[in-house]
Amino acid sequence: MPVQLITRSLFDETARRAAQSHRRRMNHNFHAAPTDNPHRFLNVLLEKTYIRPHRHLEPPKSETFLVLEGEVAFFQFDDNGTVAASYSLGPDQEALGIDVPPGVWHTLTAVSPHAICFEVKPGPWEPATDKEFAPWAPDEGNPEAGVWLQGLLESFAR
Repeated sequence: MPVQLITRSLFDETARRAAQSHRRRMNHNFHAAPTDNPHRFLNVLLEKTYIRPHRHLEPPKSETFLVLEGEVAFFQFDDNGTVAASYSLGPDQEALGIDVPPGVWHTLTAVSPHAICFEVKPGPWEPATDKEFAPWAPDEGNPEAGVWLQGLLESFAR
């Protein structure tokens, strides 16, 4: 496989695809197959995209996010869904990224018009076991998800 450059035009193309997605986000994978290890990808998030809180417990997987552009609000939760910590991540912030150990409930969203993250986590990707979704948070696509996210963002202190 040839080298892959991480370019501004790649950011723009992935952001364009994110804008066309009902999920308001889009990945650009650098790994070639779901079985590759580790997985490396750009994750472009548009403002207020909802990612249901989740954790990577079985199998245990750590996850690293580095925010290359924009600003991200990252939330960590306890087992009951209470926010245990929140962080502002981005090139204009004190923290540019975060390394999340296995089993930690978390979510993130862009608080700038868009954010571009470089993400790394162990493969392989198995849809049935990749993540465990939080039972205390609404499903993606649920009409209550936007309200839930808005409440989360109102509690967010930059």
